[in-house]
Amino acid sequence: MKKSLAPLALAALFAAAPLAAADRYEFDKAHTSILFFVEHMGLSEMQGEFRAFEGELSIDPDDLAQSSVSVSIDAASIDMDVDKLNEHLKTKDFFDVANHSKLAFRSSKVEVRGENALAVTGDLTLLGVTRPVTLEVKLKRVASHPFAKRPALGFHAEATIQRSDFGMNYIVGAVADVVKIRIDGESIQAAPAADAKP
Repeated sequence: MKKSLAPLALAALFAAAPLAAADRYEFDKAHTSILFFVEHMGLSEMQGEFRAFEGELSIDPDDLAQSSVSVSIDAASIDMDVDKLNEHLKTKDFFDVANHSKLAFRSSKVEVRGENALAVTGDLTLLGVTRPVTLEVKLKRVASHPFAKRPALGFHAEATIQRSDFGMNYIVGAVADVVKIRIDGESIQAAPAADAKP
């Protein structure tokens, strides 16, 4: 049986140095995007992005199923390239930023699904409602970062949710209930404490 390249690549990359069972990775925010897509009146698919977030990955190179991810997103950072629309999205009709300033995702299970493919299931909290969501993840590359000189990985992740499941019911129909999520990211192993700047 053909083995997945994801754990093999990670194991090879980390073989040169003794590491903890799971290693903390930080998102390279300059090269990470959290996007969503939603149909408008059946005429177009609109694209939006959350521009401010915090999070980290914990990667176990010997057993990817023991890895995890957590992300907190600033709801007010939503951007659909139209100021008036952005302001409407922050109201109670949609994200209700005044009462729910954060969206959050915390993984609960990671499954290896074939070559370089993972299924990451976790809890998504939106508008104070928490529901399970599964991200289909493709590991794009695992390598030593040429500038940071530490292990790095790139990934592409997709999921689909229904916004009404989280209580976002405003004009469902004119604006689709189904929302597609796409995350493209780079993450770099966190610097050891001894290397961290004071």
